[in-house]
Amino acid sequence: MHIDMKNRPVLRDLGNGLLLCRTRAGDGDAVGEFNGRIHSDFGFDQPDLRVAAWTRDLIDRPHPSFHPDDCTLLVEASSGKIVSSVNLISQTWAYEGIPFGVGRPELVGTLPEYRNRGLVRVQFDEVHRWSAERGELVQGITGIPYYYRLFGYEMGLELSGGRIGYEAQLPKLKEGEGEPVVVRAATEADIPFLMEVYAHACTRRLIACVRDEALWRYELSGQSPQNCERHEIRILQRPDGETLGYLTHPWYGWKSGLNCHQYELKPGVSWLETTPGVMRYLWATGGSYAQQDNQAQPRTSFGMWFGSQHPCYDLFRNALPDRRDPYAWYIRVPDLPEFLRRIAPALERHVAESDIVGHSGELKLSFYRSGLRLVLERGRLTTIEAWQPTPADGGQAAFPDLSFLQLVFGYRSFDALEQSYADCWCTSDEARAVLGILFPQKASSVAMVN
Repeated sequence: MHIDMKNRPVLRDLGNGLLLCRTRAGDGDAVGEFNGRIHSDFGFDQPDLRVAAWTRDLIDRPHPSFHPDDCTLLVEASSGKIVSSVNLISQTWAYEGIPFGVGRPELVGTLPEYRNRGLVRVQFDEVHRWSAERGELVQGITGIPYYYRLFGYEMGLELSGGRIGYEAQLPKLKEGEGEPVVVRAATEADIPFLMEVYAHACTRRLIACVRDEALWRYELSGQSPQNCERHEIRILQRPDGETLGYLTHPWYGWKSGLNCHQYELKPGVSWLETTPGVMRYLWATGGSYAQQDNQAQPRTSFGMWFGSQHPCYDLFRNALPDRRDPYAWYIRVPDLPEFLRRIAPALERHVAESDIVGHSGELKLSFYRSGLRLVLERGRLTTIEAWQPTPADGGQAAFPDLSFLQLVFGYRSFDALEQSYADCWCTSDEARAVLGILFPQKASSVAMVN
């Protein structure tokens, strides 16, 4: 867990013998060992080799949006020992088809004896600066409850969750019936099909990750076998070879079974036709993984891990009896008016397709210490700007802390926020209606770039 400091630029001398610097090509083994130990569920002395492999892949393998120096390190000046680290994975998300840049901090960790010294804050300040320089309007991170609120983040976008099935409810083939869906490994020749089906799937989502050809190719063949974030990509087809869709899942089982993370079909294919075969595949593959890994906990279930909404959920309620509610992404939006101006065409479309089509009016939103002013003229957002509430003018609605981000990213409706926060309020039916139409609650699915 030591790096060579010779000829390495120092970003900042923190004093007390600590230096802030960046990774460079060749650091993968040292940083991988650090992350494998810090992020191990088995204790520091039993490193997670899968996390270590992920780290090495990011630093020492070609990646579509991550470069060898996209990781901060805090090291002991005397020895080059790594004591804390953060990285930044750049990606692109889209709000109903409108793309925007996102910086994703990841693999945040500090040695226990160096914690509570503000070392993560120093590194977040640095990666936030990198993200701003890249023109990224949003930062998003997955992580433990509450912690990243300390750095200006709000839990504001749904993450994971889904449905669980068990052997007792598994759809069975009739006697003598052949499997109607064949599952095979995807190849690079399938990339155009994967992109087409994925683009169709994104129309169901408020926010989705933009996945270009380079990213699909990386996920097919760019990661090392032990990378914890690597997914198997499988093509679904009929026995005659007609392609129907695709699914993805980890290359290992998780706790009690195998979870499917993406499952999508091309237009014109019935979910009723394909889903039973997908469930049988997940059950069988999960059992195979459990045997290979010699898991202490045997396979008992399979997961359809697609967030709060997916076509198969309502069609197969009895086969998927157990529900897991989504967790949340932490979201940071350093310049909210700029972000809203980027997605304004989608917000205007919401108005045009609603019962307030052509609406004109002003909406002042208080965040107590700051605020936002929106002006609609005949359904067009002509003004989106910062606004300062005063005792004499508190606006038409108020949102405490960063809770407004939950509304913007479709994670909660205004009514749900009002019920959750006593200091969230609205002064009129008009303001309530406009907020609900501009910012509808809608499921998102951000398939992460790793």
